[in-house]
Amino acid sequence: MTDAAPKLLLLDTASLYFRAFYGVPDAVKAPDGTSVNAARGLLDMIAKLVTAYGATHLVACWDDDWRPQWRVDLIPSYKAHRVVEVVPCGADVEEVPDPLEAQIPIIREALGALRIPIIGVAEHEADDVIGTLATISDIPVDIVTGDRDLFQLVDDARGVRVVYTARGMSNLEEVTDETVVRKYGVLPGQYADFATLRGDASDGLPGVAGVGEKTAATLLAAHGDLAAIRTAAQAAEGMSAAVAKKILAAADYLDVAPTVVRVATALPITVPTEALRPLDAAETAAAVSVAERWNLGTSMARALEALSRTA
Repeated sequence: MTDAAPKLLLLDTASLYFRAFYGVPDAVKAPDGTSVNAARGLLDMIAKLVTAYGATHLVACWDDDWRPQWRVDLIPSYKAHRVVEVVPCGADVEEVPDPLEAQIPIIREALGALRIPIIGVAEHEADDVIGTLATISDIPVDIVTGDRDLFQLVDDARGVRVVYTARGMSNLEEVTDETVVRKYGVLPGQYADFATLRGDASDGLPGVAGVGEKTAATLLAAHGDLAAIRTAAQAAEGMSAAVAKKILAAADYLDVAPTVVRVATALPITVPTEALRPLDAAETAAAVSVAERWNLGTSMARALEALSRTA
């Protein structure tokens, strides 16, 4: 390895391969006709991210359960609009286009060939894996995602930031404490309570009826956290009677929503100790074989080149 400062790059893998699937033209196919645009796009993203952000360690964080039952039990509407099949006593089936579904095993094979660890935890989302690894890491962390929920993990003091992909890979945004404050008027440590109050239609979280971003930020600025806001509402202090009424009316939702919105930070996993490194001759040959089998071509080559520069 070089003497570069250590940096852990945590990938919200599904967020990235969905973005690749919809953003990369489906022009190149595997020899058997399988679409590979998501796989190729993800490899290109990894090559760019490793180089641009000086990653010395990398983890592909995985949704072992994209809609954990314990979250659904608390808020039944959680991600309900994305369910195509309910599976009793198992993970519900998410709406994923067939050409993307077929690429997920290819993506896992390509990541394995590059010696990039994939970490998932039963009954948890990739967000929870990211939350835990970012919390326990003793080196700076960049979280790559298009999900605002992970802004709750941003922490300048610990060197944790989000590389936000919502505007595309050519316009990445580095989210720090200042970014969150400027955009939302709250600290990163308040973001989960802010999201609970505001709600998020994309995740099926209703929020508090009549409380939008501005009111949520004002309440958190005045009271600090959700527990204090609820206490103030009960005492009819520190907010208008109308806002207090809205907070009190949402008591059942507010009893459970914070548990759904906050990511886990204490799962039984550890940060991989092996740093990124160039592949040896045998490993490179194996990676090239995977590339040839699935027609990953220049995308695999770029990923291998990025790893070669970590030497």
